Amino acid sequence: MPELLSVYEDFLKLEKQASANTVSSYLRDVHQFAAAMDGKELALTQVVNRDVADYANSLSKRGKSPATVTRSVASIKSFYSCLLDKGYVDQNPAKGVSPTKVERKLPQVLTGKEVELLLEQPECTDLKGYRDRAMLELLYATGIRVSELIALNVEDLNLLSGILKCFSKGRKRVIPLYPKAVRALSEYITDVRPQLVDSVDETALFVNMSGERMSRQGFWKLIKCYQEKAGIQKDITPHTLRHSFAAHLLENGADLRSIQEMLGHADISSTQIYSKLINQKIKDVYKKAHPRA
Repeated sequence: MPELLSVYEDFLKLEKQASANTVSSYLRDVHQFAAAMDGKELALTQVVNRDVADYANSLSKRGKSPATVTRSVASIKSFYSCLLDKGYVDQNPAKGVSPTKVERKLPQVLTGKEVELLLEQPECTDLKGYRDRAMLELLYATGIRVSELIALNVEDLNLLSGILKCFSKGRKRVIPLYPKAVRALSEYITDVRPQLVDSVDETALFVNMSGERMSRQGFWKLIKCYQEKAGIQKDITPHTLRHSFAAHLLENGADLRSIQEMLGHADISSTQIYSKLINQKIKDVYKKAHPRA
């Protein structure tokens, strides 16, 4: 079992170039499945379709949400797809296992005014304020993931051209920057970052107050702090700005394919959720404003 799980981990990291979060989530699901099969004295290479279906049903009976069950089955399918490709098994026992279909929730987005309020919170009176403003402006300007934000290096920015190069999952995408973001980044890179970095060899674009690359947890705390300062009642996460970026572009006439390219979605269906969001917003406005609604 350890060998197969190690093979799968390498597959996710090296071949799929999955994010650290995805690797952690998939491995956790497969470890739990492997433990359940071990309890039945079944080797992972002996598992059949019925075993996977029974496992999915057992998760539901234990009160796991449909979303959790769906994700677990997807992880198991991915695991066996890897083993099939490597020749460890001759079929994928998770194929055809269909847990309860989960209706995808519409993402929460900020209004334009809420975005402005959030971006105004960092006070440019010290090094941290200039850095934080640059980070928030960049996140909303580009819609990149927080994992991509903290992975950025200085060389990924071309401020003269007003573009950001983002590398993720083996692909490069080029995203424009609006003028306010360019100014905030320029001030940070020219005047602030040199005072923060611990070493001249540091390549990270954004560093913490100790001069080392900013962490996901550090940025999470930062955005929560500014949400509280702004008095915004919505539960803001780094992904909220990504959703807001996409929804606001769509509202203002951008086409789905361009948004898909900027977000780095492999499938257009992932981007279409923002169309549903806009349609729902229109319906809500209609119900509130139409005299006969």
